Amino acid sequence: MTTPQDPNIPENTNGTDPYAHSDDQYATSDAQHAAADEQVTNETPAATAKEPLGELSVQSDVMASDVLTATEAEKLVAADAGTADDAAHLTRGTSRMKLYVRRFFRNKMAVVGLIILLFLIALAVFGGFFAKWEYDDPDFLNLSTPPSPEHWFGTTDAGADLYAQVVHGLGRSLTIAIVVSLATLIISSFVGAGAALWGGNVEKVVLAVIHFLLSIPTFLLIALIVSDSGGDWRLLIVVLIVFGWMYQSRVIWSLALTIREQDYVRAADYMGVSRVRTVIRHIIPNIGSLLIIQFVFGIVGTVGSETALSFLGLGVKLPDVSLGTLLQGGTNSVQSAPWQFYFPAGILTLLTVSMAFIGDGLRDALDPNSNSGGKA
Repeated sequence: MTTPQDPNIPENTNGTDPYAHSDDQYATSDAQHAAADEQVTNETPAATAKEPLGELSVQSDVMASDVLTATEAEKLVAADAGTADDAAHLTRGTSRMKLYVRRFFRNKMAVVGLIILLFLIALAVFGGFFAKWEYDDPDFLNLSTPPSPEHWFGTTDAGADLYAQVVHGLGRSLTIAIVVSLATLIISSFVGAGAALWGGNVEKVVLAVIHFLLSIPTFLLIALIVSDSGGDWRLLIVVLIVFGWMYQSRVIWSLALTIREQDYVRAADYMGVSRVRTVIRHIIPNIGSLLIIQFVFGIVGTVGSETALSFLGLGVKLPDVSLGTLLQGGTNSVQSAPWQFYFPAGILTLLTVSMAFIGDGLRDALDPNSNSGGKA
């Protein structure tokens, strides 16, 4: 009986076994693979020596043929990772400050104003060490004399050294301006932000007081109060603070109305956080850029107010001096002794102009909608 042939097996037409040479072919193939593996094994150390530990590369003075051990490679990777983390942390922590600084220093007039202001501050702080005379020590042998090596800015009609008086007056005006501007900023921040956050009757009462004080001539009230003070600059500071916070408070209140509707402010209220803490932690920090600008321009406004009062004889009075007092004395002798007017006037102009330039630069740097917002 004949067994049927499997159709999948090819028919043997030449009478030989089709699988006769399979063992020999497999043996030859195994030998070839073994030779290839041996060749790869012999070439691997050289490749490994050139590129140790996979993709790790060393950008240093080490030669390309040097081999790193596993321990050294792990230390290098750990060091690189730590450096990258530190760099990322520093970038995240200072990116916003760097952005503000770049915007500010890109404003050339703001940089000029900063340089002038630093010079004036240095003059007010250290200028007295270079004066040959005290500001209240008259030289009776040189009455109303022009600038000379002995008296750099000349002397007044009473023989006082004008350079010493300008340095002292600049320091007095800066002290009054900085203290008043800082105090009014703090008061207006809490009053304006607090009125917006409390709302209701509290907001209505605060706004009524603000609008009433804004509607009356506060300059006349200040003049009436300080006219009999004897020129005490400390009382002048108090009066300027009492009547100087209303306008800033009104502006801060209008901005705080938007912030109080934010989700984080409402969440703080739902969590039982006190409103004073909410004002300090959430509202005031979110208007920080405005507060900085208000502080700078507040200094300019206070210098103007103090100078005007002292010029009218209602502020700082002799024997103490300020820039306004010096302008008052120089005005009377501007024809006969012009140096008595021009030196104090020049210092006052530099102070106000420099603060205005700095204020404009800070506004452009801190305002995201400014023209320099996308160029940092």
